[in-house]
This record gives sequence, structure tokens and C-alpha cells, in this order.
Amino acid sequence: MSTLAVVEEILRETAVPMSVKEIVERAGSRLPSKSKTPDTVVARDLSMDIKKKGDGSGFVRTSPGRYTLRELWRRQQPTGSDGATPVLASAMRQERAAPLPIRKDDKAAAEVSRSSG
Repeated sequence: MSTLAVVEEILRETAVPMSVKEIVERAGSRLPSKSKTPDTVVARDLSMDIKKKGDGSGFVRTSPGRYTLRELWRRQQPTGSDGATPVLASAMRQERAAPLPIRKDDKAAAEVSRSSG
């Protein structure tokens, strides 16, 4: 049985969002990985599944470090006046990109435009 299959069983049993640590503690010896850091394996597998499959993933991150099954999450969410379920906070959050470094050519162009303007 795969790591994600075990995680799915646990999340289905509890029916509440859980942290990776809680999932690993409940899973115990059911996890197929014999890693010394099973928390890392579970977190990686969940994150990769969500990243690769997007809305097609059976899992959803409800808050940083907490996961549940998408179907359970949808059932627990109130619907808006238009009948749509709210968008996940993680989906709405935009990744902040690091500012691009200023190149020498850009600095020179900025100086020319300031002096001519």
C-alpha cells in the first residue's frame, strides 16, 4: 500500500484536517516507508500530489501543515449565495517572488532617464 493510500485511510477514519505529525503517529507501522523521518516523506508526498494534480488531487491543504480529503473538505464548506464553495486559502495565496536583481544596464538606463527628464 502506498503512502498516500495510508494517509487517505487515516483522513477518512478521522474526517478532520490533521497535521503531518498526527497522520504519521496514527499510521504507525502501516506506512510503507522505513524512513527515519516519516513526517518528511508524508509531507513531501502530499505536497507533490497536490502540486501535480491541483484540483484533481484527492487531498487538500486546509492551512499550513494541515491536510484533509478534498471530498470531506467540500462537504464541510458552506456554499455562497451563488452556490459555489469558497476557494481554498492556499489556492488564493499568491507566491511572492523574490525581486529581480538590477542589472548594470538597467541602472545606466535609469540614470539617463532621470537626467534627461
